[in-house]
Amino acid sequence: MTKPWRASVFSLMPDMFPGPLGLSLSGDGLSRGLWLLDVHDIRDHGIGKHRNVDDSPAGGGPGMVIRADVLAAALDANIANDGRTRLLMSPRGKPLQQARVRELARGEGAIIVCARFEGVDERVIAARGLEEVSIGDYVLSGGEIAAMVLIDACVRLIPGVMGKEASGTEESHENGLLEYPHYTRPREWEGLSIPDVLLSGDHAKIARWRREEAGRITRERRPDMADKPGKNAL
Repeated sequence: MTKPWRASVFSLMPDMFPGPLGLSLSGDGLSRGLWLLDVHDIRDHGIGKHRNVDDSPAGGGPGMVIRADVLAAALDANIANDGRTRLLMSPRGKPLQQARVRELARGEGAIIVCARFEGVDERVIAARGLEEVSIGDYVLSGGEIAAMVLIDACVRLIPGVMGKEASGTEESHENGLLEYPHYTRPREWEGLSIPDVLLSGDHAKIARWRREEAGRITRERRPDMADKPGKNAL
């Protein structure tokens, strides 16, 4: 029997979890055992009476840096010889994209380190094989919210979590395009109508309209996506 997908999170703010991951589709999947979550407090491996986890940057500068020996001790005590991908949420990491999310979701899970302060000692990144991942070109107070974003993106792809499999395959970024517009009742609202083609019952025309609209929106809002090789048909 295949093991459930498992996220192991290392954080200085463990009480932030599961947070929104315990609600809606992800929360239902968690309660049904479709995926697992364990959260580890890095401070449990802190130094001395006060469980210190950080120190001032070598060479000077503002802020504090999480110590390599502390973070390594936390990882080694909980995930030794664990073959899952090891991630560090970091604004300097490689941007998270849907293709990477699919790869992670197909695996056994992920080990996710949430940085705080100025980040973590560079040596532990290399020594423990941490892959740096970013969810966008901005800076958060810590990696916890970023970790939740990554976990949610993966968990929703686990079989049984979403109600209809097609719901996931037709969304933005799944096919290299942004998603087409959606409408529902009422047919008329504040002088605006649902496009006639969507009410025609002609499934071929509806599919064509959706493809064209997805291409139009992608060109307008994300020309970087539209210009990628293989997107010349947009």
